[in-house]
Amino acid sequence: MCTDVMDIYQVVTRRRSIRKYKADMVPKPLILRVLAAANWAPSGMNEQPWEFAVVAGEKLAALQRVCKEVIDVRMPPETRTEEQKEFAKWYGTLGGAPLAIVQICNRETDAGRRKMVLESMAASFQNLLLAATAEHLGTCWMTGPLLKEQDILALFALPATKEIAALTPLGYPDESPRPVPRKDAELAQKVLWFDVEE
Repeated sequence: MCTDVMDIYQVVTRRRSIRKYKADMVPKPLILRVLAAANWAPSGMNEQPWEFAVVAGEKLAALQRVCKEVIDVRMPPETRTEEQKEFAKWYGTLGGAPLAIVQICNRETDAGRRKMVLESMAASFQNLLLAATAEHLGTCWMTGPLLKEQDILALFALPATKEIAALTPLGYPDESPRPVPRKDAELAQKVLWFDVEE
């Protein structure tokens, strides 16, 4: 296990979307440590609406099949470019990660509550990604598989009253992607200042 400690700014800037993983299993205490960070996220009305499915083995293989079906719809195999073929390969295998984490919440019908809950879920998922980075683990925030959300719910025997918010592979990275440059890195256009002194 790597022991160098990153501060929060290093964690934020070092997080990457990892699409290639080593086969080594992540120890359960480390998974729980990452999920504990997700559980500490802020949430609307402090409802903490998130649940998580940690998936390996046969269930992971079934989830990969769902992801393959999704990418086959979005990028039909007969028309893929070489780049799309590589992307589809990772998508249908989750990059060979030994685990996936699926984030689940109650399905909300009220528009205001739905927005509140989904924003809370996003905060929790970001905590998960950053904690994984701090532990030298790889992740990739995925919402594309939600195209087959009903299949994912069925895979975990979850009722229609539940909703899948996001999922990520989890494992030890087997690649080191370069950072993607930030748009407006100096924040010259993205920030509006009102009565703030220099």
